Amino acid sequence: MEDSKRATATPPSASLLLAAFAAVYLIWGSTYLGIRFAIETIPPYTMAGIRFLSAGALLFAWTTLRGASRPTLAQWRSALIIGTLLLVTGNGLLTWAEQFVNSGIAALIVATVPLWMVLLEALRKGGSRPSTLIVVGLLLGMAGIAILIGPSKLGGAPVHLVGAAVICLASFSWALGSIYSKGAEQVSSTLQNVGMQMLLGGAILLLGGFALGERLDLASVSARSAWALIYLSIIGGIVAYSAYVWLLKVSTPAKVSTYAYVNPVVAVLLGWALAGEQMGPRVLLASVAVVSAVFLITSKQAKKKKE
Repeated sequence: MEDSKRATATPPSASLLLAAFAAVYLIWGSTYLGIRFAIETIPPYTMAGIRFLSAGALLFAWTTLRGASRPTLAQWRSALIIGTLLLVTGNGLLTWAEQFVNSGIAALIVATVPLWMVLLEALRKGGSRPSTLIVVGLLLGMAGIAILIGPSKLGGAPVHLVGAAVICLASFSWALGSIYSKGAEQVSSTLQNVGMQMLLGGAILLLGGFALGERLDLASVSARSAWALIYLSIIGGIVAYSAYVWLLKVSTPAKVSTYAYVNPVVAVLLGWALAGEQMGPRVLLASVAVVSAVFLITSKQAKKKKE
């Protein structure tokens, strides 16, 4: 315990900070392409279920062995609701939609989560109204999505409209789950919370996939899909998230929030470089609009928290 306190009080080294930011920027940005590779030969909901159930089991076991408190029934209920909103209808729908939508475009649409959060906060009773700068960011983000999925002669293949709409729904669900989690009764350990949410969300995804007729044929799973699933479960699910939680403790919210507008850029570039996804004028223009919108909103929110 004393060692832990001393470690927390000691400023982290520049190399450790750099490694943590690189993990959040690059790993989380790469998970969109990882999903695309994984679902090439693994059914989408089954893949997502295995991913979160395995990562959740590892996290929950690790935190329990380290002396985390025993969750109450109310805390399990919160984990069920949050896990459903974030992982089942959030990430699960995203995974399904990536059968039809390129990983880079999927990442750009998911980048609108801060926009949904601002709108939900403004609409709830007693919620704070957005400032002029945030309204500009909202309009800019909507324009970016319109450029991305609407009729355009800017170049590039048309985006699958149903897939894009499903990702928009997934982003809304993620924003709703994030807002709900702020007031929900949860255990004190962040990693234990994540483990609980992943356990329950993963189980629902597996059951949902089975109910929808998904069946996993191990003989047909390619090596690329298998490695992508392992990468998503361990590197994307545990390593990157642990780095994110640690950064929240040792860095400023403004710096940590930069992942929100770096991830889609990383995803677009990786999809272009490793999967041959098109990066025409339409995608580039939409990228600039969405990333700029997220930057305006997150930087303004971080400034308000400082004040």
